[in-house]
Amino acid sequence: MISPATRDNGPGLAMLARRPVKPGCVTPAAIRGEIAPYTFRRVMRNQADDTLIMKNAGRGAGPAEARRALPERLGRYKILHELGKGAMGVVYRALDPTINREVALKAIPLAAEFEGEELEEARTKFFREAEMAGRLSHPHIVTIFDAGEDRGIAYIAMELLRGRHLVEYTDASRLLPTHEALEIVARLADALHYAHLSRVVHRDIKPANVMYDPQSAELKITDFGIARLTDTSRTRTGVVLGTPSFMSPEQLAGRAVTGSSDLFSLAVTAFQLLTGQLPFRGDSMPALMLKIANEPNPRIRNIRPDLPAGLDEIFDRAMAKQPADRIASGAAFACALRDVNAATGG
Repeated sequence: MISPATRDNGPGLAMLARRPVKPGCVTPAAIRGEIAPYTFRRVMRNQADDTLIMKNAGRGAGPAEARRALPERLGRYKILHELGKGAMGVVYRALDPTINREVALKAIPLAAEFEGEELEEARTKFFREAEMAGRLSHPHIVTIFDAGEDRGIAYIAMELLRGRHLVEYTDASRLLPTHEALEIVARLADALHYAHLSRVVHRDIKPANVMYDPQSAELKITDFGIARLTDTSRTRTGVVLGTPSFMSPEQLAGRAVTGSSDLFSLAVTAFQLLTGQLPFRGDSMPALMLKIANEPNPRIRNIRPDLPAGLDEIFDRAMAKQPADRIASGAAFACALRDVNAATGG
């Protein structure tokens, strides 16, 4: 279960908010002033995936408090028990009594997070994105069955998955075998290639949004369509910034993102799966943003010399700062990783 932990990160992080920076590079001035229209009472960090949630000052109880009571039903679905929490909602194990099928039900408290015009915008965006995600049919993308809203809580019903989040395998003491990790990332790249051809961009690729079952080798990307909600300009109780450690430079700068941004995030995920550490780290949010935007990615074989030759070149292309310089597609990313695996007998 993912439980955000309250943490005081000082005035630097308290300055950050929703307004996107002007197109261009992320600069210290932009971090200090361009995206700071609000002040915040506290910062919550989802320690499992480094998601930051800014809590608005003086707004009262937040969505985490509102979500504590287990509802009996959402729409026609009978709630069985809670599976986990994330920055944007709670996931329940639920039963669809119409066909007696158990599902995973992601509940997002729109009415608690948004108000006024922002609520209507979020509701419209939620159903549009859920519809687009529901059209995806790929062995490595979670299947969405239904979407609805009940008493101000939007929900998505999806297939119930086996296994664990990939976060479990990003600890340096629990890394997967190299050939297995590379094949996992290649399969994820295949799935993203399919989604991008369908004009669907995930926007929040990270280990916490991938489920993996080593026993069956089942692998699924989750939360397609959910991240788009965080584009809305303001929430009632806080601002969800997404997962900055995995964001591309253009996403951090507030520019429009394409499938290329997902590939950057996938490369960061792959780096963490192979080394147990993130390629870009900072003591503060501004420092992290500047590193992602301006510093070259570290050489992965300097961290793990036992990794196959050729990986550094792949990561250089996948984590290029400019989308135009980045690896061309998910298919190309997958092919490059499988070539490296084949060359080493993986």
